[in-house]
Amino acid sequence: MSQSTETATELRTNATPSAAERFGVIERPELEWTPEIAEETAHLYEKVKDHIPKIEWPVYAPYIAAINRLKKERNAVILAHNYQTPEIYHCVADIVGDSLQLAKEATKVDAEVIIQCGVHFMAETSKLLNPEKTVLIPDMKAGCSLAESITGADVRLLRERYPGVPVVTYVNTSAEVKAETDICCTSSNAVQVVESFGVDTVLCIPDEYLAQNVAAQTKVKILTWKGHCEVHERFTAAELLAYKEADPEIEIVAHPECPREVVEVADYTGSTSGMINYVKDQKPPKVLLVTECSMASNIESEVPEVQFVKPCNLCPHMKRITLPKILDSICEMKEEILVDPAIADRARLAVERMVNLKH
Repeated sequence: MSQSTETATELRTNATPSAAERFGVIERPELEWTPEIAEETAHLYEKVKDHIPKIEWPVYAPYIAAINRLKKERNAVILAHNYQTPEIYHCVADIVGDSLQLAKEATKVDAEVIIQCGVHFMAETSKLLNPEKTVLIPDMKAGCSLAESITGADVRLLRERYPGVPVVTYVNTSAEVKAETDICCTSSNAVQVVESFGVDTVLCIPDEYLAQNVAAQTKVKILTWKGHCEVHERFTAAELLAYKEADPEIEIVAHPECPREVVEVADYTGSTSGMINYVKDQKPPKVLLVTECSMASNIESEVPEVQFVKPCNLCPHMKRITLPKILDSICEMKEEILVDPAIADRARLAVERMVNLKH
């Protein structure tokens, strides 16, 4: 558990009333498959029919109907990352996107409550940018191998070792790590952020592969940290070349959290939103998305002419978010994200610098 999470627990138990105490608890509704539920959710099933068998829809639909009704009652908005499963992404989410999109949209929402369908650092980021709003995550254990690879103390030691070198920190980090950095970045804007300092050397942490891929696109010397995403680090160039050899029509579209050797054999590399836009704009006959498996499922319905080849690496942390947990989160107002103000003020500044960076 990160320092910021421990602090949040102390804040929750010792200082302020819990979200459940402030908003009240709603009794969990009956989850029955009825003709009314079938009619109410029919248009949503059309979006996911290629991924959820018709025989299974009566299990999903009552949850979806209940969530969509209760989020309005709570004045809540659901933010979902591109790696969420199709029934979440297409059927209950109000806003979907990559880390940068969700960070920006989190500053615009009018709802009192934000329910973050993603991992813990994303929920913390939403709280940083919306300190007056209530931010919930359906499962507090939805972590991130990359975020857990570095601590605030590590960043302080790096500053001692490299005095005066700007620190660019990937948003896939805890609030306590963001608080020690100069500016955050995402995979879509990392090069721009690194070059914004106008200096010859920058620390780009904690994702080693992202930093290496940034280094290949800039003259700035990039100092790295050995943090990795457990989904993206498993891909290999040999694996992808074997797909290409078996079918030369396949275009490889990779995420920059992948090892450098993977990026070098890809036809396109970009953030999750960049990958999605590439597929929508270019419409390759066959595409292999080198990222978390659910993303291909989420965009298939939007580009039916594209055939997706899926080397299915799933993120176990993203998959902790489920419809039953989202419903429990809305009903019981859990799990609430709180960040110590002493950490939040500094971390918020790093995120806001990224969000406000001129293109």
